[in-house]
Order: sequence, then structure tokens, then C-alpha cells
Amino acid sequence: MLETRRILAAFAASIAIALAPHPVAAQEKSLTVFAAASMKNALDDVDDAFTKQSGIKVVASYAASSALMKQIEQGAPADVFLSADIDWMDYGAKRNLINNDSRLNLLGNRLVLIAPKDTKIDNVSIAPGFDLAGLAGNGRIATGDVRAVPAGLYAKAALEKLGVWAAVEPKMAMAENVRAALVLVARGEAPLGIVYETDAKIDPGVKVVGVFPEDSHPPIIYPVALTKDVKPDAAQYLAFLHTQAAKAIFERYGFIFLIKPAS
Repeated sequence: MLETRRILAAFAASIAIALAPHPVAAQEKSLTVFAAASMKNALDDVDDAFTKQSGIKVVASYAASSALMKQIEQGAPADVFLSADIDWMDYGAKRNLINNDSRLNLLGNRLVLIAPKDTKIDNVSIAPGFDLAGLAGNGRIATGDVRAVPAGLYAKAALEKLGVWAAVEPKMAMAENVRAALVLVARGEAPLGIVYETDAKIDPGVKVVGVFPEDSHPPIIYPVALTKDVKPDAAQYLAFLHTQAAKAIFERYGFIFLIKPAS
């Protein structure tokens, strides 16, 4: 009986050791980054490079900037916010949801008109009064929701400035974020789409058929900031975004690096 008890005690001890947190796993550092959907491919590579250098894991959540900021407002635990426009960063600043001293304008982008890769549409001259509605025919024009998603807001501003919004508004297919709009075009579900140049670069199922004049919409700027309740290691991540290594990755994907890189 005594021997049986010893065996059971030893078994229980071995189970307890197996279930105990591993010292390395328990000490693993991580950060949560909320970033605009259009940044996914580039930022995934940047995050991998940061983790290799620092040992700090980055957990990234991608969606429309509007949706992400609303989540932060509702208490979502993000350490860093990367927006595809200034307005949603301003929204966070006014509500004391970001550390305004850490804020900077990191990247720029371009607005382009895309079509499925096998389309006959090509070399569209985007100018005041151009016949975008006619180009779409019976199809739709995909972009982000023009009421909240930055890509959609830029698209609407450009179409209004060019004097064609009234004609194309009934044809707009508004997606929850710019990557969802990209998918609609890549699958041939929409004959045209308005996305960022960087989105078009990463999807072989689409081609750029026109570039919107820069003066047709507000500058496309991606600001970044630490959130208000941030982990100490987040400052190290923000510093990495300033580096030449991060710049090289972002530019490879077509982003415009707006700051002078650190070494």
C-alpha cells in the first residue's frame, strides 16, 4: 500500500512539473499592433525583422483604420496604432487614446485604379470628367466604405474633385477595408477598383490601369503612435520603424518613407 502511494505521489509530481509554465515561455515578451489592412504584407516583414533583432514577438491585427480605432476606444489592448489616414489618428488623439508625443507621419502612398489582370481596359487617363461610369459598364467599382474606411474616403474625395462622383456613386461596391475591395477585383467580381498602389503590387490577379492625380485627394499619409496604456517595449518597436532596415522593407512594397531614417 505504501509503495502504491509513493508511485502515485511521484506520478502527481511529474504531472505538476509538465504542466508548470516553462521559464522561457513565461518570460516571452510580446506587443500588439493594430494596423491598416493595406500595410499587412510590408508590416509582416517589418515585424519579423524586429522580432529577430529584439526577441520581442509582434501580434498584428489588420483591418480598416476606422474599425481598429473604434476597437481601441472600446478597450481593445493595443500597444501601437498605424492608421491609413490622419483623421482616425486625430480621432484617437481627441479622445486621449494615443500618446500624442510619440505620433509621427511614417509613410505615404498613391491612389490607383485597378482592373482584373486579363481585362481589356488599359491606360485610363484620369482627369476631370473622365467616364469612369462608362468604363465600369454594368459592373461595380470596388473600394473601401466611403463613409469611414480611409481608402474609400480618399476615393470619394478624388471622384468629387474630378466631377464624376454623382455618375459613379450608384456603381460603388463599398468593402469593409481596402484589401476586401482588392479581392473583389482580383476575383473578377468587380471590373474596376480604387485601392492604394501598394495593394495592387501584392496581388497578381489585378493590374493598375490608371493613377489618380495627387492633387485630386488629400495626401495619403500613414501616421503611427503608441497607445495610452502601452507596454514599455513598444517604444523599442516604434524606434525600429524609424530605421533604414524598416525603410528598405516599406519601400520594397511601394510605400513612400516620409521620415529621415535612423541608422
